[in-house]
Amino acid sequence: MSEFQTLQYEEQDKVGVLTINRPDKLNALDATVLSELKTFLSQAATKKLTGLILTGSGEKAFIAGADILAMTTMDAKAAGEFGRLGQNVSVMFEYLPYPTIAAVHGFALGGGFEMALSCDFIFASEKAVFGLPEVKLGLLPGFGATQRLARRTSPAFAKEMVFAGKNLTAAEALTRGIATQVFADKAALLQGCRDYLAVVAKNSPLAVGIAKRVIDQGAQTTLEQGLALEAIAFSQLFTSQDMKEGTAAFIAKRSAVFKGE
Repeated sequence: MSEFQTLQYEEQDKVGVLTINRPDKLNALDATVLSELKTFLSQAATKKLTGLILTGSGEKAFIAGADILAMTTMDAKAAGEFGRLGQNVSVMFEYLPYPTIAAVHGFALGGGFEMALSCDFIFASEKAVFGLPEVKLGLLPGFGATQRLARRTSPAFAKEMVFAGKNLTAAEALTRGIATQVFADKAALLQGCRDYLAVVAKNSPLAVGIAKRVIDQGAQTTLEQGLALEAIAFSQLFTSQDMKEGTAAFIAKRSAVFKGE
């Protein structure tokens, strides 16, 4: 990870922790951060991980949005390229073949909230603040929030947040189903992420990855089409070594040793 200026990465027990490291800028997203994220995620897609935790450095912010100063010099063409870069990064998070958790402490505003929404789960500390303030700048969310927030909650609630530039507390995000769990502080938050992934690690990584894909794809289609996707994936897993190991371990009353094959 030494080639990255704005990212820090550590890996322990097959759990990766990716930190946006611009504390002086509240971890704001500029073209450099997004380009480095794109490079990292292309590498991360081939890693054999139980899961990836995304967080921000410092105590003030997860990611406090896009870098507004950098945006003031953009014309429409440059802005379009910047928006597409942010969207590409968010899609790459979604397509990782293992669970991803946004560990949100402090501000997750604008593009920061959008990156969190691209993860499978949002775990938050009590100091987390979520918001989409773009309309206050004469803009709208450009890294996917107009689509993902509407799908995660409802179109009406997405409009309520976007139109008003409204912020949410961690408790409100939990009530709305945006955050999955809330913890007292950042240390407890990161430990909570690890604890959840430790439970996931006991299961077949192949089955978890395929289940993630089926749930995500099915959510974008009809129930009938989603059930067809599930049936195909279910039958295909019967050809896997993980399925053979899992069923044999169950019958023998022992712990399974999965290899993701």
